[in-house]
Amino acid sequence: MKATKQIANKWLDYECIDAGNKEKLERWNNVILRRPDPSAIWPLDESVKEWKTPHAIYHRSQKGGGHWEYHKELKSFWKIKYNDLCFKVSPTDFKHTGLFPEQAVNWDWMQEKIKNAQRPIKVLNLFAYTGGATMACSAAGAEEVVHVDASKGMVQWAKENMKLSKLENNTIRFIIDDVVKFVEREKRRGHFYDAIIMDPPSYGRGPNNELWKIEDHLYPLIMKCMEILSEEPLFFLINAYTTEFSPTALENIMKSSLLEKYPNYQIDCGPIGLPITKRDMVLPCGIYGRFYL
Repeated sequence: MKATKQIANKWLDYECIDAGNKEKLERWNNVILRRPDPSAIWPLDESVKEWKTPHAIYHRSQKGGGHWEYHKELKSFWKIKYNDLCFKVSPTDFKHTGLFPEQAVNWDWMQEKIKNAQRPIKVLNLFAYTGGATMACSAAGAEEVVHVDASKGMVQWAKENMKLSKLENNTIRFIIDDVVKFVEREKRRGHFYDAIIMDPPSYGRGPNNELWKIEDHLYPLIMKCMEILSEEPLFFLINAYTTEFSPTALENIMKSSLLEKYPNYQIDCGPIGLPITKRDMVLPCGIYGRFYL
């Protein structure tokens, strides 16, 4: 296994300006946001003037959740581009903006795999959120992308990103469903996929209150997904953000599932992050696991 740190360093419309004191300072196109980030456990650089002049700051509440404090007038949403892709960005009540920019390094990797496959590729994107990976795979020429998420609001946001990226004429199916139940139904239907992506939360609930805990349910879900993988899968990509979930643990899970069935394939697991532009540092943003030939 290769354990390579993946850094999303090709952005023009986004940058992590600085991070520290459990916060990060970001530029989203021309908007500066200051948000909590529990992984930034070192001191921030007080000489970085943007800390004092952001458009908005997100404050956590001790009761859970939080709120935005606006210092400058902001539109309810604006656009951000990555190569030919275009996404809607908007500050949400739960601190997110609708996009995880570190995932761009995975988008590049998936696009290269699809473009070089020289065969039709059908992709399944689970816990698909607002569709960054969905749009990347579709734009790269995937024959079909099936986008599954339990949140109706996130699926609607993904549809907006499809239009912004001018992919309306491509075959993208949007499904609002519990991921595990959808995979089980796909097996019964006899549907198969050449590539599977999953970006599971640490903890969550499906549309009918189905419980998800990554440490308990990730391995069984991978095993279910293997039953709908095509005979010669192109790739299987897993992202994880749980602090206690290490690349070695993810590697062991993928070895004991995917590699058992496909011993000629390889696995690459490691940390994923964003460059901090004001100093020689990388902001950790979780881990990834790639399975491919």
